[in-house]
Amino acid sequence: MRIRRTAQMIFMLLLGFLIALPAVSQSKEDKKAEAQLRTVHGSVLDKAENPVGSGIVYLVNVKTQAVRTLYAGDDGAYRFSGLDPNVDYEIHAEREDMTSPVRTISSYDSRRDIEMTLKLSKKKPAH
Repeated sequence: MRIRRTAQMIFMLLLGFLIALPAVSQSKEDKKAEAQLRTVHGSVLDKAENPVGSGIVYLVNVKTQAVRTLYAGDDGAYRFSGLDPNVDYEIHAEREDMTSPVRTISSYDSRRDIEMTLKLSKKKPAH
């Protein structure tokens, strides 16, 4: 009877270990994937290279055409994080009737931290 209880206890411990193992390996995979994600940040500036607060920065996933937007801070700073390193992105800024040139963030660019200055230099086209 004692051997049977010991065997059951060992079986339950092994079963618990086997159930917990995928969760541990998944967590390591998540951390590895997260460590590979990219960040793009920088400033929105006017023609005279002064910071432009409240400029709207557009980030477009070229693959899915999904658009992320945010307002630059009072100091013109912006930041997008959690970007897939295997996807190309296009980024530009707008404020009132001005826009910056569209810039590309290539999947071939291996940097994880990318800094881009977006200079408002041309009038937005009329629709």
